[in-house]
Amino acid sequence: MSEHAQPQRAAPHVRADYPRLLPMTTRLRDIDVYGHMNNVVYNEYFDTAVNQTLVELGVLDLEKSDVIGLVVHSQTSYFRPVSFPDRVVLGLRVGRLGRTSVTYEFALFRGDDDSAAAQGSYTHAYVDRASSRPVELPPALRRALEPLVRASA
Repeated sequence: MSEHAQPQRAAPHVRADYPRLLPMTTRLRDIDVYGHMNNVVYNEYFDTAVNQTLVELGVLDLEKSDVIGLVVHSQTSYFRPVSFPDRVVLGLRVGRLGRTSVTYEFALFRGDDDSAAAQGSYTHAYVDRASSRPVELPPALRRALEPLVRASA
């Protein structure tokens, strides 16, 4: 690869790639002066998908859990614009279930589109809430996430 060559961008994922789908609706405040959802808002949606899932699975109490996940890496690819008022569906899966971290993968689908408008991932490092020191994933969290682990390619 030459020093100026760009890495090959991944193709958009499809809904069937994701075991968990969460419907949402864009908000007027999500839209920037160009008439589409601002790029930083996608991360808010991804964060909502993870935390909503963890709360619904009973492995996260936002105020009391002793172990919490902190984002240490994130990336997003954008394929098509999203606007207001769009119905969207967030796809969520686990790309890697480590000893002290989890990489969550996401796709945002607009309306009934089968192809992602955007997709990305972020890695949570799990820490003790009080000390911020790394900890192993609690067994209940690991069990709750195992069904969401991405099938090998």
